[in-house]
Formats: sequence, structure tokens, C-alpha cells
Amino acid sequence: MFSKLKSIWNNKYVKNTLLIFIPLLLCEIIFFGVGDATYGLYNMSRIILGLGIISLTLSIIISLFKQPVSYVIIAVFNFIASLYAFLQLGFKSFLGVYISINTRSQLGAVIDYVKDFLRSFKFSYYLVFIPFLLLIVYLIVFDKKTRINQSKKSIFTFKTKKKKEKEQKEKEITAWKSNVTMIGMIIILIILYYGTVSIGFMQNKLQLISNKELLKYPSNPSIAINQFGVLSYGILDIKSSLFPSQTQTQDIAYAKIDNEQTDYSRNIDDSKWQEITENEENPDYKNLNNYFISQKITDKNEYTGMFEDKNLIVIMMESVNDIFINEEYFPNFYNLYSNGWHWENNYSPRNSCSTGNNEMSGMIGLYSIYDKCTANEYRNNTYFESIFNLFNKAGYQTTSMHDYTEHYYYRNTIHTNMGSGKYYGVDDLGIDYRNEYRNWASDEDFMTQVLNILNDYSNEEHFMTWLTTVSSHQPYGVSSIQGDMYLDEFSNTTYPEDLQRYLSKLKILDNALGILIDGLEKQGKLDDTVIVLYGDHYPYGLKSDVINQILDYDVSVDFETERVPFVIYNNQMEAKTFKDYTSYVNIVPTIANLFNLDYDPRLYVGTDLLSKDYESLVVFADGSWRDKNVLYDASSGEVKYYTDKTYTDEKIMDITSEVSLKMQMSQLAITTNYFNYLDEKLNSSNEVTE
Repeated sequence: MFSKLKSIWNNKYVKNTLLIFIPLLLCEIIFFGVGDATYGLYNMSRIILGLGIISLTLSIIISLFKQPVSYVIIAVFNFIASLYAFLQLGFKSFLGVYISINTRSQLGAVIDYVKDFLRSFKFSYYLVFIPFLLLIVYLIVFDKKTRINQSKKSIFTFKTKKKKEKEQKEKEITAWKSNVTMIGMIIILIILYYGTVSIGFMQNKLQLISNKELLKYPSNPSIAINQFGVLSYGILDIKSSLFPSQTQTQDIAYAKIDNEQTDYSRNIDDSKWQEITENEENPDYKNLNNYFISQKITDKNEYTGMFEDKNLIVIMMESVNDIFINEEYFPNFYNLYSNGWHWENNYSPRNSCSTGNNEMSGMIGLYSIYDKCTANEYRNNTYFESIFNLFNKAGYQTTSMHDYTEHYYYRNTIHTNMGSGKYYGVDDLGIDYRNEYRNWASDEDFMTQVLNILNDYSNEEHFMTWLTTVSSHQPYGVSSIQGDMYLDEFSNTTYPEDLQRYLSKLKILDNALGILIDGLEKQGKLDDTVIVLYGDHYPYGLKSDVINQILDYDVSVDFETERVPFVIYNNQMEAKTFKDYTSYVNIVPTIANLFNLDYDPRLYVGTDLLSKDYESLVVFADGSWRDKNVLYDASSGEVKYYTDKTYTDEKIMDITSEVSLKMQMSQLAITTNYFNYLDEKLNSSNEVTE
């Protein structure tokens, strides 16, 4: 028995296949064990079949090479697989998302903070290299003994020329038979594999995207990795990058919602839009027209026009989470937070390029594309419904400003195409900065320059400006100008040094807010100015256990890492606390209603937070969602309840389907530059229909 097994093992085709398959399978098991992905019988069987296909295919290729070249290829492939799994674990922990080739445009920027990235890795992530190391030990120690014994036998075995020719012919026949057998096995495994993505009982009915769709294009890395494994996802990701799938849509006539007419109704003439839709031949545009025109027009409400004719400053705060809500440390922000309106359950879900994408979503009320650096890739798009263009139409002077360069995001192009009347970068503002990753410009200098620009507006002119700060950006693990500036103020705490440096950087931002408020008051503009603030994402580079030392909730569970402040402030308003679940996609429609702007609420996937139609819900980047009762995790398809109230599977599926549809339509609108098309069509004075 043992000799028979040994004979099978010594077959190079069998050995090569197993030397690839076993380490890869162990790597997958460790990946699932130490990471966030979850596995069960069905997805693990799919993963095993996928690894079998990969191993057999690679074994056929490797059989063309002699030792030790074949072993070198096996070792290199397994190392690359382990490294890939290792990096994906790190990206998920650090950025909150798995990385895709589609986000390669940000590779240069990521290199800037590679030290912080590696420093954030948990020790357990290094365990994925164990299978590779065991493989190397086997190849160097145990297989070497086998090769030596075989060499000794060949030395003492005399073979005639005829016998050598016969053996060579037998080897060729054996190789041919082995390849045919392995190809047959691959075909069988492919059939079985496809069965695992097609057979009904092997699918999760609550899953956001079907396995068939993910197999065509792994648009949602979290679900794809959970269903296919990290290594198969990597191959699918490469495939989709080399052979991108075309967007497939069908002409769907959504049922239009007719509002009951009341004193609060918004009456919008859809006759031209309906005519455009009826005559549209492009299936993508027709589908988008049908979708958006069918959405409900939210009514006006008691808050409509509350800030009409006031100025607006929106501030997206770099790397700010709820740590900033601290009266002792950050009194200026706390003043805005406690004396304005704030939403306790606001989130800024991380995605592939969180700062740029979350800024973009805050400006247009659409979801960015999960696996793409959407803001950069589609920077030439235009959006007539953006926050800038709504205020432009109302006669406001619009500007946007950021105290850094174009190194990460092409804001000069992005903001201009969004409708910003003038974009000011760090050079335009004349702010001192260092062109290095560690030291950023000072937000205190930033707000001083902002006030200089706003001072040029008379009190009779209305302005709207968007500010994106930078001082609180990582790194926190090394000494820096901003990180050390107020370090002494936190030296008496028991917090780790990286957290103290983060607090020092937040102090700069808090001082900057104080400068802004004082300056507006001196200019006589404070009473007539509304300030909206939200964080773009949690402070990358700080581990969950470090953040938990200062917050009163656990950020390591239930997407709590994504929780950030959202504040609307005017010194004439009454303070209020809202408990609705929300995110950045609701900013534009909420502001548009408060300022009584001329806008169509249907053009956003977000909703006015103060509307009776608002459903308290936050959607995360991978399609997971949460309300006060339940959390739906898209990657695993699991549901977690927080109250005694439970939902039926049908209700979970209904909400998930609606979430999925909004994300799909956002993606389609962005990739087709839909709002540029719609704007041109609606404003065309001589439409020709054939």
C-alpha cells in the first residue's frame, strides 16, 4: 500500500499538482481564519474546486520544464499567492476594502504611506506564509533526498541505446496520456465549479450580487472573496481588467410615482424628459431615464427654506471620526457640534479611494464605484445637479479649496467639472507646505487664506464654498511637524504615542475652525453663514484597539469604524440631535431643501434627511446596510439584530434589492456620464427625433 502511494507521489504530474494545490488550500484556510471573510460548506467546496482547476492547469504547463526549473516555478507561484493574500488582509484592515487592479491608479499614492500600511498589520496575517515555508522545507530537505536516491540508481543502471529510446518513447506516451487525463479532470472540475455557482441550494438567497454575475465581473471584492476565495478572486480581477465586460442593461419601464398634491408638493414638468425617454435608443440612457424619472419627488417640509439666502461653507474634514467630539480637547468643533444639528449615526463608508470618492459622493449624492478610484477615473464627467451647480443657478458665488496639491486627486478638473466657479489648491492659496508625505500644510494657514478670499465678497453677495482639510492626515506613527506641534498637551494621558500625535493634528484642525468662526464674525458674515461638516473616513493608521482606548464604543465590529461626525451649524439655530442612520449621499438633497434651491430630488440616490420620506438607513461600500434594528452584511449574507424587532427574509431581500439597484444606477450614471447627456437633452432647443 505504502509503495503504491509512493509510486503515485513520484509521478511528476501528481506531485506538481499537489505541491501547488496543498499550499494554496492551506493559504486560503489561514486567510479565512485570520481575516474577516467567513466560510461554510458551499463556498469552501467552490474554493477547493477552483484551486483544483488552477493547480491542474499550472501543473500541465510546468510539466514542460525539467527540474529544478519546475520547482522554482511552483515556489514562485506559491510565494506570489501568499504575498497577495497577505496584502489583501492588510488592505482590508487598513483601508476597509479589498484592493482591485481597477484602483491601480492610486498605487503611487499608496507607496507614500507604505510604512504605516505595513505597521498596521496584525501578526496573525503573517501566518499565510506558513504553507509557502513548508513547501520550501520540503523541496530543499525531503525531496532532495528522493532526487539523490534516484540519481544513485541511475548511476549504477546500464542502459543500451535501444533501451533508452524505448524508455523515451514510453515517457512521451505517458506524458501524452497524463495531459489528456488532466485536461479531462479540469473539464470535470469546471463543470462541477459552474454547478456550485448555478445550483439553487448552493446560493445564499440574501446575497447582494449573484455568484454568476460575480464570476463574470467581480465588482464587489468582499462578496467575491467570500464566495470564491482570495486567490480565485485575484485571477477573476486580472481577467476583468484584461477583458472588461460591457455594461448590460435592459429597457425597463419603472412605474412612475405620482405624489398626492398638497401645499408642500414640488411640481416639476416632466413632459420634455418623458419625450426624451420615449425617443431614446441607447439602452443605458433609456434605462437611467426610466429609473430616475420614476423616483418619488420628496415634498417640501417644515424645514424648507430655513436657510434661504444664507451663505454656505461645507467642510470635509480629513481623517476625522468621533474622537473629534471632545469638549476638553477640541472646544471649537464641540461648539459647532453641540450648538448645531448633529446626527449620531452618521457614517462615511470607506471604499477604494475614500477621500476623493467620499468627497465626490458628498457633492453629487450618488454612490461611487466600489472597486474604482471613481473621482479620478471619471474626472471629466459633469453633473448639473451637483451642489455647486444648484447654488450657481441660485446666483451664488461658488468656490472650492484644498490645502494640498494634485498628487492624489485631480481636484482642479473634478471640482471645475462639478461646477465650482473657482478651485484653489495649495499653491493658489499661497500656503507654506512641504512636498512630502509626512508633513502636511497647516489647516490654520488654510482657514486664514479662506477668510481672505471670503472677505472679497460684500455682505450683499451670497457665497457657497467647499473646503477639504488635510492636517489630520496620517502618518501618526512617526514624528512630524503637525503630529508634534501640540503633543505636549496630551503627554499626561495614557494614550499611545501614535494616538497622541493624531490628537495633536486634530488640535490644528480645531484651531482652524476657531479661526474661521472668529473671522466670519469679524467680517459680519457669521449670522448669515451655514457651516456643514463631515469626516471623510476614520484615521487610517490607527488600529482599532488604539481607537477603542478613547471612544466609548468598539470600532472593530459592525462597521463602527466608518462612524464619523456630521454637523449642520448656524449660530441662529436651535440645537438638535438626530438619531437617523445616514451617510454623505444625503448631504446635497438635505442642503438643497434647507436653502429652498431649485432642484429635482429624484436625481440623487440620497434623500433629504428632514423629509417624511427619508428611511433611516446607511449603506456601506460593499452593499451592506444598517438601520436601528438590523445589520445586513453583504460579504457573508448574514443578518444581525440589535432590537427585538425582526424582519422577514422577504423584507431583507427587498431592502437589499433596493440598495443594490441604487448602487447599480449610480455606477451606470457615472460610467456613462449620464447627467451630462441629460443636461444637454433637456436644454436642447431643437430636439430632432427620428
